[in-house]
Amino acid sequence: MSKALEGVRVVDMTHVQAGPVCTQLLAWMGADVIKIESPKGDVTRQQLRDLPDVDSLYFTMLNCNKRSLVLDLKTDEGKEIFKQLLTRADVLVENFAPGALDRLGFTWEAVQEINPKLIFASLKGFGPGALEHAKAYEPIAQATGGAMSTTGFEDGPPTVTGAQIGDSGNAVHLFGAICAALYQRTNTGRGQRVTIAMRDGILNLCRVKLRDQQRLEHGPLGEYPNAGFGDTVPRSGNASGGGQPGWAVRCKGGGPNDWLYLVIQPQVWEPLMRKIGREELVNHPEYDSPEKRLRHLWDIFRMVEEWTMTREKWEAFRELNAINVPCGPVLDTSELLDDPEFAATGMIVEVEHPERGKFKTVGCPFKLSDSPVEITRPPLLGEHSDEVLAELLDGARAERLSTVDAG
Repeated sequence: MSKALEGVRVVDMTHVQAGPVCTQLLAWMGADVIKIESPKGDVTRQQLRDLPDVDSLYFTMLNCNKRSLVLDLKTDEGKEIFKQLLTRADVLVENFAPGALDRLGFTWEAVQEINPKLIFASLKGFGPGALEHAKAYEPIAQATGGAMSTTGFEDGPPTVTGAQIGDSGNAVHLFGAICAALYQRTNTGRGQRVTIAMRDGILNLCRVKLRDQQRLEHGPLGEYPNAGFGDTVPRSGNASGGGQPGWAVRCKGGGPNDWLYLVIQPQVWEPLMRKIGREELVNHPEYDSPEKRLRHLWDIFRMVEEWTMTREKWEAFRELNAINVPCGPVLDTSELLDDPEFAATGMIVEVEHPERGKFKTVGCPFKLSDSPVEITRPPLLGEHSDEVLAELLDGARAERLSTVDAG
């Protein structure tokens, strides 16, 4: 069966996390992704190693289904091969510091001359403005894009999320933009420049908080559990952030993740109160409407927690789910990695690696009925150099350049 992006060739000039996640998604959709690496390799091959002298999980989990070509772009030979690649490519993706490719002579204008049909995609930390030339890391993007100021508890500091919304989140943004540009090219015949700033992507994911900032101009936010409000949207702990109140409650076991999150919709008020043995509150005048219940949220969640503390989190989930209460157990990383349902759906995949042995990785989050994903191992450094050069150049010349760039 053919793949969604079969026939698309991607020159992957990315490193660390955000860029490689994007190009890995392109590879999973069938694109031929050629990862360009210096003779030393992507820096993440050696970062956060759990085993000596093998590629780290940091690298292997972000670079599956790709080919590796070693090029030294500081040499004339390396630049020549790179130009040859661009003439036969559909997409160039990079996430270097601003101006890095420009200094090597590969500006947008120069790339257009090499291949007018090429889509040139870049992911940077920031767009134009005061932060334009600042170095960007995941937490810095979260700090400047609205995530940190609205994450955490009211009496605590701004907090970074556990999910990598700046890196992996923006990788998905860039993936979508590249696919859109490829589709537009079918009508125009032209490539185009595609850019995303990590900060911009964070802001896109914080639109609910920007909604509430504007609502705050007209009065307190009733669904928030905070005692008071200033001029900005406050941190509100585990509040749902939506139109229905939600909170995390402890469960039996006492472990750090023996918790359940639930949302109390108006229609589940009666069955929930009967389930936890508080039937007297079903029609109580202080609790008989969603608006009245907002004044008693802490008491309500305390009563629910008294009930959940007598049950393990999965037991509490099953009982509440049976009466249509929206809820879910808090699952830790060990539980997720060993989740049989994730294994069955391809969200946790075991991959065989020639140097480090088997490792588990996260699979493709979206499923296409006509483009199933088969995850293959990440490449060793320069593993496909000879293969790619042979596709681009005549045999003798390819062998000579491969020897030069590998050395």
